[in-house]
Amino acid sequence: MIKVLFVCLGNICRSPMAEGIFRNLVEREGLEKEINVDSAGIGHWHIGDPPHEGTQKILSQNGIPFENMSARQVEEKDWDEFDYLVAMDEKNISDLHAIRNDDVSQVLRLLDLVDDSKEKDVPDPYFTNNFDYVFELVSEGSKRLLQKIKKEQNL
Repeated sequence: MIKVLFVCLGNICRSPMAEGIFRNLVEREGLEKEINVDSAGIGHWHIGDPPHEGTQKILSQNGIPFENMSARQVEEKDWDEFDYLVAMDEKNISDLHAIRNDDVSQVLRLLDLVDDSKEKDVPDPYFTNNFDYVFELVSEGSKRLLQKIKKEQNL
């Protein structure tokens, strides 16, 4: 089983949005038995909370389930349990390296997979309130991530 962990600051906006979008893509491709998806946050502020209302709204509008999602904090053991740690921005990457820096090959920034993206960091809609734009960015990054995984894992 290939395991993917999406990471953002608080695990209520960007990373649960990515988790839902990516899980939806995986299921549409019939790969749910091969790929497991989760999300976590750098900080502890929202542990146990559901996704932000804005994330819930945009996922609902696009028919993407988010039930049973609750925020959790990244743990050092995640490096041992997940094949891909996918950060939303450069600060998340820096924070991940501060937690555990012995294997950086499995840590990547989502929008680095989108060659023609104007953005490299997914902006945090908690501060910008632009959930529609973030949904577009995360959707494109998720499609590219799935292509990458399918190629690397021969799926």
